[in-house]
Amino acid sequence: MKIVKKILIAIAVLIAIPLIIALFTKKQYAVEREIIISKPRQEVFDYVKYLKNQDHFSVWTMMDPGMKKDFKGTDGTVGFVYAWDSEKAGAGEQKITKITEGESVDMQLHFIKPFEGLADARISTAAVSDNQTRVKWGFESSMPYPMNIMLLFIDMDKHLGKNLETGLQNLKGVLEKQPITSNVSK
Repeated sequence: MKIVKKILIAIAVLIAIPLIIALFTKKQYAVEREIIISKPRQEVFDYVKYLKNQDHFSVWTMMDPGMKKDFKGTDGTVGFVYAWDSEKAGAGEQKITKITEGESVDMQLHFIKPFEGLADARISTAAVSDNQTRVKWGFESSMPYPMNIMLLFIDMDKHLGKNLETGLQNLKGVLEKQPITSNVSK
């Protein structure tokens, strides 16, 4: 009987330790990357404000050419929704929540599968010169307790950052008429 009690106590401690650690672990994370594109700011902004154009540069949409897509509203305007369903990229939707003309497009992402979740994304443009534009692409999200303990083991900046970098390189290639890469980090 004492052995069973000791085993149950050990199991309880093993379960409790990660739950206690998760109480003190951050829940929020943010990832952002940037690139300089040799095109005027307005031309770059006029391209990135349309979510359907992500099909030509985002590694996530390029992951599955057979991805089922659905659209609601007018692309390039607040309220437009780009929904996807894919075996490789999961399912979810992206909605334009705010546009600051010539400067930024804010989006909310609702992931449905393989995991439920929300994230905020932003693509912003700023003139570096008359013919050069700095494009920043970033995500902010959180993991609820106790799943936030995974943030101790997953470097979200590295994990998502590589895909953002590849997507921005693809965007540069599209706008500057260069070859596109489709490297997707998993």
